[in-house]
Amino acid sequence: MKEGNSKAEPPFSSNDSPMSGEESKVPLNSNSSPLPALIGGDLVLEPIGDMGSVNAEERNLTEHHSAHFREDPVRFMMQMGAFYQGTGWRSYRNYIGTRIFYEGYTEELKERVLNSERVLYMIAYLAEKQVNLLSQTLPNANPKMIAKRKKKLEKELQIVANGMVDKLIADLNSIRFLRIFVYFVNNILLRRVAIHAAQNSQSLIILPCHKSHVDYIVISYIFYRLGLALPHITAGDNLDMPIVGTLFKRSGAFFIRRSWGEDQLYGSIVKEYLECLLESGHNVECFIEGTRSRTGKLLPPKLGILKIVLECILSGRTKDCWIVPVSLQYDKVIETETYVHELLGNPKEKETLWSVVTNSRLVQLKWGRIDVRFAKPYSLLSFIEDQKKRRLYLDPMSETQKITLLRALGYQVLSDINSVSVVMPTALVGTVILTLRGRGVGRNELIRRVDWLKAAILAKGGRVKDFCGMSTAEIVDRAMAVLKDLIKERKDLLEPVFYAEKRFELSFYRNQVMHLFVSEAMISVAMYTKIKQGGAKPAQRLDMDTLLKEVEFLSQLLKGEFVYNPGEIKNNLYKTLLGLKNDNVIDYDDKYVELSDAERAIGRENYDFYCFLIWPFIETYWLAAISLFSLTPNNPPQPTTPVVNKTTNDQPAPITWFNERDFQNKSQLFGKTLYYQGDISYFEAVNKETLKNAFILLEDAGVIMVKRSRNVKIQSTIALAPGFVPTRNSDGIIEAKGELWNLVEKIGKFRREGKNRRDNATVSSRVLKLAEMVGTPTAADLDVMNLMNKPSKAGKLEAKL
Repeated sequence: MKEGNSKAEPPFSSNDSPMSGEESKVPLNSNSSPLPALIGGDLVLEPIGDMGSVNAEERNLTEHHSAHFREDPVRFMMQMGAFYQGTGWRSYRNYIGTRIFYEGYTEELKERVLNSERVLYMIAYLAEKQVNLLSQTLPNANPKMIAKRKKKLEKELQIVANGMVDKLIADLNSIRFLRIFVYFVNNILLRRVAIHAAQNSQSLIILPCHKSHVDYIVISYIFYRLGLALPHITAGDNLDMPIVGTLFKRSGAFFIRRSWGEDQLYGSIVKEYLECLLESGHNVECFIEGTRSRTGKLLPPKLGILKIVLECILSGRTKDCWIVPVSLQYDKVIETETYVHELLGNPKEKETLWSVVTNSRLVQLKWGRIDVRFAKPYSLLSFIEDQKKRRLYLDPMSETQKITLLRALGYQVLSDINSVSVVMPTALVGTVILTLRGRGVGRNELIRRVDWLKAAILAKGGRVKDFCGMSTAEIVDRAMAVLKDLIKERKDLLEPVFYAEKRFELSFYRNQVMHLFVSEAMISVAMYTKIKQGGAKPAQRLDMDTLLKEVEFLSQLLKGEFVYNPGEIKNNLYKTLLGLKNDNVIDYDDKYVELSDAERAIGRENYDFYCFLIWPFIETYWLAAISLFSLTPNNPPQPTTPVVNKTTNDQPAPITWFNERDFQNKSQLFGKTLYYQGDISYFEAVNKETLKNAFILLEDAGVIMVKRSRNVKIQSTIALAPGFVPTRNSDGIIEAKGELWNLVEKIGKFRREGKNRRDNATVSSRVLKLAEMVGTPTAADLDVMNLMNKPSKAGKLEAKL
């Protein structure tokens, strides 16, 4: 069980946030570093220019090297033969970086890992540990027998270690295999790639976002095409399947278990393998989110691999390495249908050869284009030194402060990815469709709103995919062709009307725009608490002090969902207010903020846009909070009973524990019921990943307690923390009062109201009855050790209620 609270970051990211302060990355010298770029299919070197320029020229790395068998079989075979023979740029002989693809490369690296001091020590340690246990059970055993047993154990462990290494390491012996494989990767659209070649045998740590299995192929193809040493790619062992596993390993992938548990030998081998790669200056690719994003927005960073990289630098085994954040954006991610299936609580389907092969269709332009952008690399050592200057008493060798440093690095990488990400046409169209009040939208209106959204993104410093001279109407039509399964068209009307057929799946594309407008969205829903009350214009004003408090609460509530901008809350708040005022959305002075007359005159369409972006997330967190009422024990404390009851033996009152997995599954069922009854406005609000984030926040805030075990056979259990347990009336019915209900109402006041939903006492009573119907069984046959003697600390979230 997690005790206490993690410190909640203030809104829009504050000094306590991982992203606080000015940017700490150390960029390359942009005036002197060469930039690999492609002109007409030939590799050239150019000085790094303005990477952030919206008008920067885009390059298609395969524009003149694409033939298909059915269309031109002769040209297809000639090009395939050129790849096999390795003519021209395809030879991949003079690439930049540490040497790979030579006979015996994989075996050489394997021997280094197995004969390393770390692995040999762990084998000897584990053998000694087993022998000591044997000595205790057989006290009369002679020394020769024990020595013989230890030697046998060491040999057995060496065999185990050998098998682990075989499954782990990449197989980069043959360049010819790679040439043939690369031929089938086609039509990847790229702007300008900012890569600094590793100097003094230093590695590039490639950190892309992760949206699709195709990501594995894309980065390697680009490195191959630009003449850079291919990265060794960390991949989950779920992809280590027949044929596909071999293909990935020969392209540089190495497979790591999702969970290492207490397997010390496996952990030592993985660390040693990675440190060998870094020591030799090999490039390493690791997906910063750890898994594919099922929601379309960036996930919180996973820090396991980065921790090994950081410790390799701190130990002095390698002097430095270069951090390279990468954004990958797709016109269409074909796994979105599978993602929706999983987010609705269905079991994840096991990876198969067929699923991976069919995913590769995306690369053949059937599903649109891929945009890949590299942020400027920066030195990890310089990042560490900069953090030491900015944070008083930072000691990277301290385990606690090392985590702080890793979090700062992880969120810096996410911010870098967001800063170079490009909004694709499908994201523009999907966002507009999901942020309008009506059932559908006419073609002319859709085109107008896409133009508005494009301008709004550029005004925020974001990037939009270049239209390449095409009109907005043409771009909308192309996007509609890609999203034809998600957006439908009615043609039997005065003009074509488009409407969302699969809103949940379409939300994946809307969420790709979300990071640009988080601050505007929070201000808008804070104002909504007044605007929805109606009345004369003065009655809909919100005073500035209240606005600040509401936005602070929202930013703490949703801190697990978004990467906030650096800076103090007031500075960011007033900067955003100024932007909204300049756009004629709001008016404000020192005391109040309100909608502008111009915004009211156009039916609040721009203001509504910001609200529609964030409402689904608020809905999920409200659902998470209201579902906690299903954890109410049958005999909770009465209103007059103190929170902590002491018996005559001074023992705390018992806590009722519930199975966590059952609770989370039934929370989704509860949410689906509320949606179909009209008490929830957005079906995507019941998605598993966002609900999981909400429960993590509620645990950190001290609202719930969770007991976990390292033993995977023992399931986690969950309980309401003391002080948040609801009371029942004399009829045994849960009452809509107390700290938990206050939290529900605090979140609920930001929710969308409409024709189908109004919050009132009748609705509250019905929702609470449904929550109790969830009927999660208590955790059976488990140690229900009372934890009330470890008082739960209410975090900042509750302090604001």
